[in-house]
Amino acid sequence: MSDQDAVKTEGVLAEGQTVDADEVAFFARIADTWWDPKGPFKPLHLLNPTRLLYIRQQVEAHFKLEAGLKKPLEGMRLLDIGCGGGLISEPMARLGADVTAVDAAEKNIKTASLHAARSGLNIDFRNTTAEVLAEAGEKFDIIVNMEVIEHVADVNAYLTACHQLLKPEGIMLLSTINRTPKAYLFAIIGAERVLRWLPVGAHDWKKFIKPNELANFLDNCGMDASAVTGFVFAPLSQKWRLSPSDTDVNYAMSATVKA
Repeated sequence: MSDQDAVKTEGVLAEGQTVDADEVAFFARIADTWWDPKGPFKPLHLLNPTRLLYIRQQVEAHFKLEAGLKKPLEGMRLLDIGCGGGLISEPMARLGADVTAVDAAEKNIKTASLHAARSGLNIDFRNTTAEVLAEAGEKFDIIVNMEVIEHVADVNAYLTACHQLLKPEGIMLLSTINRTPKAYLFAIIGAERVLRWLPVGAHDWKKFIKPNELANFLDNCGMDASAVTGFVFAPLSQKWRLSPSDTDVNYAMSATVKA
């Protein structure tokens, strides 16, 4: 099925096994606030430097790139799934990657496209899904999969599509939220109901995924998981850091195609 064949309902793509229309519609309603660092996406603005650090470290190690290059991703094709307003897409483009960024919410794509154009960045934004790209036979050196998997309807089908999209020598970077009491306290009670950093209902604790579960999903889809790293927030400094041991709330993981 082509992009043109996708059925759209109120700006939400309806095709595919993994799109949760309610989740997509929820974030589409606040799409205009993506680039407001004090708005509903404030947590992502605070987290973004740490996410970008993790992505760069893992990509440099995987492809054995020289550290400190201005454009280390030059010549590589990168896919940002669930790109939202482009908070990751734009920095990846600045690092030299040929970026394709997709989101199931049409309004997110419009917001991201406009902001990137104003920033002078050439990014291929598309209102589509991983399954559509996989069916079209597209392939990428790098797939960025940040804070997406806890919002999809079928994790196994979604990661199967991601596996099909990843080149044999490529790497995928994922981040999500652990399903622990601590994560419920911080991500839902704290972030949504107390601090009001996120709209109430932004997350469903039952859809959070433990690291071993995510590794098993990846294994079942033909990928090896590695580099499990926690994202830890310091309330006083309002900053995040990488932790090799604390994955109780937010964590990241890299994945490669099995040999």
